[in-house]
Amino acid sequence: MLLLPAIDIRNGRVVRLSQGEAARQTVYGDDPVAVARLFVEQGAEWIHVVDLDRAFGEGENLDVVRRIVGEVKGRARIQLGGGVRSLEGVSDGLALGVTRLVVGTAAALDPDFVPAALEIATPRQLAVGVDVRRGMVAVRGWTEATDMRAEELARRVVAQGVVTLIHTDVARDGMLQGPDLAGALALQLAGAEVIASGGVASLADIHAVRDAGLAGVIVGRAVYEGRFELSQALEAAGSNSR
Repeated sequence: MLLLPAIDIRNGRVVRLSQGEAARQTVYGDDPVAVARLFVEQGAEWIHVVDLDRAFGEGENLDVVRRIVGEVKGRARIQLGGGVRSLEGVSDGLALGVTRLVVGTAAALDPDFVPAALEIATPRQLAVGVDVRRGMVAVRGWTEATDMRAEELARRVVAQGVVTLIHTDVARDGMLQGPDLAGALALQLAGAEVIASGGVASLADIHAVRDAGLAGVIVGRAVYEGRFELSQALEAAGSNSR
């Protein structure tokens, strides 16, 4: 199973939010590139990077992302999300050299977006983030709810050619309460590989995601707060490249 440590960037710093709320922010470092370097030294083969400023419509950190890509080139792959809501954003993201882009809001709100994006990116270069609050899809940096169920969005984008979904239970994100395995497994029924995100607190949680047959798991706060070493998490996942 794939394991991706997360680097969430806001105002150039490494942060984690609780339940996606901008006001509930913890800063873990001032140098995202150094964090990426450390993750690779500890064995990470993928890193999940989120540009929170773009997600909130408050700016961007593309230069930081570019430097991260340059730092880990040839050693790890970057999965980038946060505010990729236009075809230009897809092109710009790929131009940075990331391996996979995550789109969420645009995929949920515009049924024509994913087919158009897949004319720019290959299916392996594009993932759809299905961000869920009480069963419904959340958009625009999780600040708005929709009336669309997560499974509905999953079925639609998989039918359009998407092969990777990232399931995040907003209520669990950053809360160290364990991942929502049932929600992630429900999306897997659409026929895509599903990466679970949000809530991982222990190595047991990683074992549970692996044993459930999911494709991957994203870890964040638990690593930053020393609940386990990244090397231990990678071992628990049996992590390898895809």
